[in-house]
This record gives sequence, C-alpha cells and structure tokens, in this order.
Amino acid sequence: MKRMTGLERTLAALRLEEPDRVPHGELHNTKVWQAILPHGTYEDFVEHLDLDFVIGYDKLVAWNWEMKDPEKMIVQDIWGGLQRLTSDQPSPMEPAIKTEGDLESWVPPDPDMPERYTWLEKWVKRFKGERGVVAHATDVFDIARESLLGDVPYFTATITNPDWVDRVNELVLEYNLRYLKNCIEAGADALFISGDYATTTAPMVSPKATARFLTPALKKMVDLGHDHGLPVLKHSDGQIMPLFDIMLETGIDGIHPIDPMAGLDLAEVKQKYGHRVALCGNVSCAYTLCEGSEEEVRRETRECIRKAGPGGGYVCTSSNSIHSGVKPENYVTMVKAIHEFGVYPLRLD
Repeated sequence: MKRMTGLERTLAALRLEEPDRVPHGELHNTKVWQAILPHGTYEDFVEHLDLDFVIGYDKLVAWNWEMKDPEKMIVQDIWGGLQRLTSDQPSPMEPAIKTEGDLESWVPPDPDMPERYTWLEKWVKRFKGERGVVAHATDVFDIARESLLGDVPYFTATITNPDWVDRVNELVLEYNLRYLKNCIEAGADALFISGDYATTTAPMVSPKATARFLTPALKKMVDLGHDHGLPVLKHSDGQIMPLFDIMLETGIDGIHPIDPMAGLDLAEVKQKYGHRVALCGNVSCAYTLCEGSEEEVRRETRECIRKAGPGGGYVCTSSNSIHSGVKPENYVTMVKAIHEFGVYPLRLD
C-alpha cells in the first residue's frame, strides 16, 4: 500500500477504512513531551515522533483564565466559573450563575477574540496537508454543568426547571458553534468534542435525559462539521454503553477513548459498533503508561490494535490523554509499537 500522510491515514480511519497504518495522536501534557524532546517546540515533538494528528485543548490555554488566587491557583474561566488549576485538568470550585436573575447581568465570552486561534493558525501553517489538525471544543453539557450552574443545580433543574437548562445550554451552544466555525475557517481538518457523559459506573443522567438535554447540542456541532466536510469525534470517559446508540444518532464519526477503567472492552465495542463509528483508544493511562514496563506497554498496544484494528476504523490512543503521570519512555514505546504493529494488512493473529 502507498504510504499515506498522517492526515490521510487519520481521515481514512474515521471513514471506517483501512489506512496504510493505524493512526495516532493525543492530548499531551507539557511535562511529558518536554522530557522527550527538551530543546524543541511542541511542533518539533510532533514531527520527532511522527504523530498523525494534533489536538488543541481549549481548556488549558492562557486566554481561558484570569488568576484570582495565585497561592491556591484559583482562576476564573471565560464563563465566569471559579476553578482550581492543575497541571492536567481544572477542577470546578464555584459556578458563575447561582440564580436565574444572575443570567441577566452575565456576559458570555467572545468567540471572535483572535488569540483563541493563534495555536491553530500555527499548526495549520506547519502541518496542513501532512498531519491532521484537530480543533477541540468542550461539550455544552460540560460547560453548562461545571462552569455555569454547578453539578447539583444542573441535574436538579433537568427535572424541576427544564426550560432553564435549555436556555443555558443554548447560550453555550451559540458560543461553541461560532468558535468551531472559526476553527474550520482557520483550517482545521477535524473537530474533537470533549466532556464526559458518565462516571466509571454509570451515565451521569438517564438515557432519556441524555437524549433530551445532552445530545441535541452535540448533534448541532456534528452537523456543523459535516456541513463543512469535517469529521467529528466525541470524547467521553466512563460507562457510556447505555448511551452508545443515543450518541451515535448524532452522526459522530469517532468515539474516544472506550474507557477500560469503566469496564468497557475494546473488542466487544468493535464487534457491536465498529461498522458504525471509528473507535479511538485505549492503552491504559491509569496503569500501563504510568507504572507498567516498556514490554507491558508494547503488549497492551499490540492487543488494542489486534482487537480494534481489523477492517480499519481504528485510531490507537491512550485511554484518556498523555497526562503528567505518564512515563515519557512508556509513551515513546507506545508510539513505536503503533508504528510496528499497526501496519496494514495487520498480521497479529
């Protein structure tokens, strides 16, 4: 098979086709990639490991925060919510809107601020046509629940005041659609929507409530991508199996990361859904990439490819992200294993 570019193999996998090699890309913690390539830029690192695509993470960039308490690392996000900033994930502390009256004086963020797209423009200039440039947005459910209303008020309002939830969801969706459209116009090749729908044991809301409050906004973002010819991937950790069909009804092209910590089996999901959606996952970043030996990393990476790679439609990634606890040498081993075992036609049995 003719050698493909990273962009070509990524798009082929998202079309449920077999590329020349299983594609790979990740959300990377700065600590990890700088340990692998101390004197290079992030873009140099991507080329150094020959990654197939890059993802921009909108939650962990400078324009997203205003520092409120440097000692405690408490920041205010662009939605007005307070969060404690960590090296990997921000932790919600206090929502922006506590009563319906607060919404009258609340000012939404501006999706047209040029600095929101500096990273994307840089990646497009460097990688366009060679590696996939994937624009990231946080799911409407995640923003409305964490930054604007808070978990308990949001969940309660889905029962006691559904119109209020609809109103807040719509405000977030308006921003996301404008933001994603700007990313598309800047040259993105695909869209990635993060935000969990489930804990490790069960969905956060029922399938009925998911279809009522969560997936309609996702579908509109998917439709936007498809209207411009771009595939759309959805991330959700957790036990999403009761929601899988509902999520697929939105038209998503890929789902990430088939969470092993929640008991999801990659082979089972491939058998049941691999003909409908591309699968991304799921080398464990809870154990194997953090504490496992390099041989364990090779073995698990090979097994993921064996389970989900046949017939195409598979992107090999970690089970969430390359966070600060991942051993740099283990991540390098994983990438090398993908390049070794992921060549089509697969010969792993």
